[in-house]
Amino acid sequence: MPPTSTTTAAARRQISSRRRTSAPRRGSPPPSPPPKRMKLLTEILQKAAYAVVEREDYGDVSCEQCRSGERSEELLLCDKCDKGYHMKCLRPIVVRVPIGSWICNQCSGDGQRRVRRLSQRKIIDFFRIQKCKKDDIKMKCRSLQDSRKRRRRSLVYQKKRRRLLPFIPSADPTQRLKQMGTLASALTALHMEFSDDLTYLPGMAPHSANQAKFEQGGMQVLSKEDIETLEQCRAMCKRGECPPLLVVFDSCEGYTVEADDQIKDLTIIAEYSGDVDYIKNREHDDCDSMMTLLLARDPSKSLVICPDKRGNIARFINGINNHTSDGKKKQNCKCVRYSVNGECRVILVATRDIAKGEKLYYDYNGYEHEYPTQHFV
Repeated sequence: MPPTSTTTAAARRQISSRRRTSAPRRGSPPPSPPPKRMKLLTEILQKAAYAVVEREDYGDVSCEQCRSGERSEELLLCDKCDKGYHMKCLRPIVVRVPIGSWICNQCSGDGQRRVRRLSQRKIIDFFRIQKCKKDDIKMKCRSLQDSRKRRRRSLVYQKKRRRLLPFIPSADPTQRLKQMGTLASALTALHMEFSDDLTYLPGMAPHSANQAKFEQGGMQVLSKEDIETLEQCRAMCKRGECPPLLVVFDSCEGYTVEADDQIKDLTIIAEYSGDVDYIKNREHDDCDSMMTLLLARDPSKSLVICPDKRGNIARFINGINNHTSDGKKKQNCKCVRYSVNGECRVILVATRDIAKGEKLYYDYNGYEHEYPTQHFV
């Protein structure tokens, strides 16, 4: 027999002997199963069904936010920890009494929510960032030089009326990606799409309904120079040069926006975006971030922006409690409705210099004073 055949047969016998298992000896105990890993008590409690021991008297229950036991008809009791919260003290505000069981933010884990980080490629795709060409860079430099020349010529005019300033994006591209990543994560958590424009959908208000001439008493008209500044901000956002802002999660206020760099007074923060609808269709809407767009002489033609499905960073900027002096001190930007080429637009503008790390607040009511901001934190 050739040597190769002997080697192959020996190898086969060796493989077959490895596969064979020896029979257990008589009288020997059966092999013990591998030891199981003991779960931690915290893991068991997280998955275990909860049970609350009902009290005999709930007269001493107070709100965990405002520490008040008044307005008991608005107190919601958590079905897990049995603590009370006023509907208007929660963030976001609860408009109606929930049907069925209700769990507070702390017990549901929203108080310790961890925002999922997005990769650089996903951030670019999420915001549909356009690549900047060399010709665009040259045109950008020329426009900046032209704007500087215009500012030098109109120093006397600037003393009479101050113009809006474009935001200054962070110089570091990595930092800009981080800023956009926080916004993308917050929008994803709320199942929203990013949109920097007003959207008009079938079954809602048409584009033709958004006309500044319908406004009762007139509306501020944005000057030609300020319109150019607004378009410059929009062009920067499309290139991925976003305003220096971060979206952070606060256990008390929910998602908030803070400055990631110093922002000067009268700087354009953002334009309020979302779906446009008639106010009459949204009288019983649960969205906590609707913004008035048009207050028409005919109430049936009044419009509102609804950022519940589409929106941008303006949706996460918080309103102040304008019923207290401490609340008014926090205000550092304002929300103004402008007529831009005959169309109603809502723009957020800084009202003073904003330091890095400072949260952004504005008066949610503007000039209407209809929303109950005394319930804001």
